[in-house]
Parts: sequence; structure tokens; C-alpha cells
Amino acid sequence: MTALDRTLAALADPQRRKAIDLLAGRPRPAGELARDLGLTPPAMSRHLRTLRQCGLVEESHPAFDARVRIYALRSGAMIELLRWLEQTEAMWAEQLVAFRAHLEKAPEA
Repeated sequence: MTALDRTLAALADPQRRKAIDLLAGRPRPAGELARDLGLTPPAMSRHLRTLRQCGLVEESHPAFDARVRIYALRSGAMIELLRWLEQTEAMWAEQLVAFRAHLEKAPEA
């Protein structure tokens, strides 16, 4: 499985997408994410593990308490996804231009 496949698989889950949306605002502790998403701590832990394994988020521990885990979006984590989307968009744009040209050349019935 490629990094892009892992990213798309992780983002297929609506709870993980909501977690990404929350983390876009600022880094958050795991417990806060669980509360805001209405998830149990074990369920949130599984989602965060998946997001961490595919490289979308990173985990840190504040100096005052190593038990607390703070999650943040990883800088540049979606670069490969963005490139793929740009390539796909360009391919579809080319296909639509070719289709339009074909329709304009077609004789009217």
C-alpha cells in the first residue's frame, strides 16, 4: 500500500476527517478531540493511531505531563494527495476539452 493509499484510507472515515478539521484550528489533546467528536477514549485512540501511521498527524508530550498527548497536523502531510488531485483534475479537464471539441465537430442529426 502506498502512502497515498494509506492517506485516502484514513480520510475515508468521517470521524477522522472531523478530527483533521479540528486539528486544522490548533493542536489538541487526545481527550479534547474525543470529547468534541463524541467518541470514547479508546475509539479516539484508534483513529489517532491510524492518522499517525499514515503521517497526517504527529504526537507530542508537554513537559509538565508525559501522560498527556497533544496531536497536531503534520506539515506537508498531504502534499502527495494534493499532487494526485491536481493530476487527476488536469486529466479530467483535458478529457472535457476533447469531448467538447468532439461534440462541436459532430454533424447535427
